[in-house]
Parts: sequence; structure tokens; C-alpha cells
Amino acid sequence: MIPSSGAAGLLARLRRHPFLVRLLHWEYWPASLANVPVYLYWLYFSLRSRHLFFFTAANPAIETGGMFGESKIRILDQIPDAYKPLTVFVPAGSSPEQALRLMKEAGIAFPAIAKPNIGERGLAVEKLDSESALRQYLRRFQADLILQAYVDDPEEYSVLYWRLPGSGRGAISSLCRKIYLGLAGDGRSTLRELILAYPRARFQLAALERRMPERMQEVPAAGEQVTLLPIGNHARGAMFLDARPEIDEALLRTFDAVSSQLQGIYCCRFDLKCPSLADLKAGRNIKILEINGVAGEPAHIYDPAYGGLRAYRDLYAHWKTICTVSTALRRTGVRPLPAREAFRQYRQYRAHVRRVQQALSS
Repeated sequence: MIPSSGAAGLLARLRRHPFLVRLLHWEYWPASLANVPVYLYWLYFSLRSRHLFFFTAANPAIETGGMFGESKIRILDQIPDAYKPLTVFVPAGSSPEQALRLMKEAGIAFPAIAKPNIGERGLAVEKLDSESALRQYLRRFQADLILQAYVDDPEEYSVLYWRLPGSGRGAISSLCRKIYLGLAGDGRSTLRELILAYPRARFQLAALERRMPERMQEVPAAGEQVTLLPIGNHARGAMFLDARPEIDEALLRTFDAVSSQLQGIYCCRFDLKCPSLADLKAGRNIKILEINGVAGEPAHIYDPAYGGLRAYRDLYAHWKTICTVSTALRRTGVRPLPAREAFRQYRQYRAHVRRVQQALSS
């Protein structure tokens, strides 16, 4: 018979096993499995709309409506300078010297954020702390890139907003607060041991070992907070928290005002940083890191306490909204992408993503 203390320890280890954590927590399910109901929603609303790619009409200013393959810099160029970090586009094939010159001309200093101009789910997004880090990044990626000044504000949010054409009034269907992947030291365990004991961090172990190999054997002091990945992306380990109770008239007024300055964007998610929630609601001191089109999910569904059934309910409502906006725009003369062209663009996009993933693994 296993002693009770031994049984408790065994049970605790089983609960932390990656397979069981993924199985029992919807937020960790692989996209190929988690998106099965979403594909059904797409087909259902395609039938209602009588067009397989109806969603591409929801944001006429964004390629494919923002479902895949969109250029981030084209969207960022629409955002008023007061609302975005200093940003520069670095064409594929640029030398480190050319990239540094572009940064200097734009007034961007280190640290900076680098990301592919076309990407998904935080793919190849990195915080670069030095010129040498930039040189290493450029050696790995031969693609169009974006460099942004790093925004050191403490709060990061995603705001899912939509409005109908001709209306100055919209709606906010999701508000999500993001917490960067981090952990607290205990004064005894190495950083690697702490990572292995924390499932959210354990899923990122390979990436962390590449990013900070020299720190794996450090022993953080008791209570010391260690930020492991300063990227607010769920696929990179960030924790997403449901902040919808904070949606109010002030917040809606802020995003009605921002949306009124965007042309051809009606259904989107703003990913941004700000000093505080009060600043966000007042529309002051906010920096929009990027705008996602129809692929921008209601990020609050990844709250660990939310659960899969509620998430799928909200995803259905999200696709219903996309359908509503697309239908309204089609009445104004906007046309969805023809199926042949949509499939062609999708193949190009997947080939690009594979090249970036290969560069990451090299």
C-alpha cells in the first residue's frame, strides 16, 4: 500500500503532468481539436450567407478580412500616431545596418519588439534588448518584419470591438487582461525546477531554454518575481483573464472614437498596453500594439476558470457578429473574396508560416 503522503505526492505529480493538464484544461487543447466546433460555425454561417468566405467582407481594408495573411504594417499605418508605439517596417533581406538605420530614423531604441509582418499566435515575436540580439534575429528570419518600441506600461488588454457601416456607435463583446508568464522563487529551487513544477511555464520549457540557457540553474530568492516571457500571447504562456465586468460606457466611447479614425475596419480586436484600467477607459496613454481582424477571438474565453462550453457559446456569438457585419457591408457593395482567390492566398500564407517555423527550429 502506498503511504498517504506518498499517494498525495503521486497525485500532485500526476495533476502536473503535461498530458493531463492539456486534457483537463480547455485552454491548452491543440488548435486542431479545439477549433472543430468553430469550423462547424463557419460552415453554418457560410450557408446562411451563401458564400464560403463571407467573413472576408467584414473588414474591407484588411486582406481576407483579417482571417489570415494580412499585413500588420498596413493596419498599423491606419492607427493615429498618438495611439501606437514608434513602429518601423523592415523589408525582407535588410541587413542589420539597414534595420538599425531605420530604427534610428524612427526614434526607436532598445529594447524593441520584433515580429513578422505576416504571422499568427505570437509566432516569432521577440523582445530584443540589444543590437546583437537584433543581428541574431535577422540572421534567422528572411521575411518582412516590424520593429516597435517596447512599451513598458504595466497593463495589457485585448478589446474586441465591432460596429455596423454608417454607424458611429459600436459594441465591445470582449475585454481581456493579460498577465505575462512568470513565477515566484522559493529560495531553494533552480529556475528550471520551478518551471517544471508550474504547468503553464513547463509548456514553454524548450523556448525558455533557448532564450535564457544561462539562467536555468539560478536559484531565485524566496518571493522573487521572475518574468519568463514578456509577450502577452496565450501561445507564449501568458495568462488571460476575463475582464468583461469592466466594460462600461466610458470604455465604449473610447473605442467608438478610435474606430471612427479607421477606414474599412469594422470587426476587430485591439491588443494594447496602458498604465492602468482608468487610462484605458479614458482613452489616454494607450498604445495599440496591433489590430487583428476577424481572426481576433474573444480572448476572455482563455481565462483558466472559464471552461470550454462557455467558450464555444461565445465563439458562436462571435461568428454571428462577423456574419452580421459582413452582411451589412455586402449591402453597401463590398464583395467577399472569390473562393479560388481565397484558397490561393491561404496557400501562400501557410507556406510563409512554415518558413518562419522552420527558421525558429533551426
